[in-house]
Amino acid sequence: MKIGFQINRFDWPGGTAQIGPLLARYVRGADDAGFDSIWVMDHFFQIRGIGPAEDPMLEGWTALGFMAAHSARARLGLMVGGVHYRQPGLWVKAATTLDVLSGGRGYLGIGAAWNEEESRGLGFPFPPLAERFEMLEETLRIAHAMWTGERGTEEAFDGSVCTAERLLNVPQALSRPHPPILIGGGGEQKTLRLVARYADACNVFGGPEQLAHKYAVLRERCDEVGRAYGEIERTTLQMGRISPDGAEGSLTPEAFVDHLGQLAAVGAQHAILGIPARDVEAWIDLVGSRVIPAARGL
Repeated sequence: MKIGFQINRFDWPGGTAQIGPLLARYVRGADDAGFDSIWVMDHFFQIRGIGPAEDPMLEGWTALGFMAAHSARARLGLMVGGVHYRQPGLWVKAATTLDVLSGGRGYLGIGAAWNEEESRGLGFPFPPLAERFEMLEETLRIAHAMWTGERGTEEAFDGSVCTAERLLNVPQALSRPHPPILIGGGGEQKTLRLVARYADACNVFGGPEQLAHKYAVLRERCDEVGRAYGEIERTTLQMGRISPDGAEGSLTPEAFVDHLGQLAAVGAQHAILGIPARDVEAWIDLVGSRVIPAARGL
């Protein structure tokens, strides 16, 4: 099993002036420790369940460009992008830029989004969910077109919510046939159908029973469109509550590996861990030394 981690907070020691140096240090440490992927959230306010809205939060694509310069091996992406934050062409150009500057290590992580509070707060339109799904599908279609050949299709696109006159993309992405597209969410009627038709990876939350069910539905959606289920990387975002001794409701590394084994048994291939610890470097070292080597055999 692959192991990644999501940087989901920036309220680190030293305040704002230390966010850049610490982010660089944590990314280098994770890259050296063997993490397969490193992600940031695509939010502008901190989200519920992690902290108050007023806590520090960085814009995702800018952060990923910085992270690319401080890593050499791990793949990088948004977990996951809110489709209504950017026009389709900008989504593809940003993902292409990350892929080029990182040496072919970019993901396009995207989904229908949910956080109305931050959209209203900063003046982003927040269309109804049905319209956001239309935007998502048309963005995915445009992405495939722009990642065609050496410079995109250069054709026009006329959709129900998106239009574009020339789908030119130069420089083209280094990843072939294109940077992997990861769609976040487990909705069975819309999201997993989009995964089957357009994506290279999916991200679903939950424990073994929930994942088993969602992956079974995904297999059905793949059958419906004639897609091989095995072509889709199955990732799952999990809270990485790990400590050396399993204190305060956490798991020891060995117990966490057992949990990963249960996820792998139902089909998960790539566990992405949110960091609950304030001591990020110690957490990275612990996962790198005692979880990642064991997870390789799952």
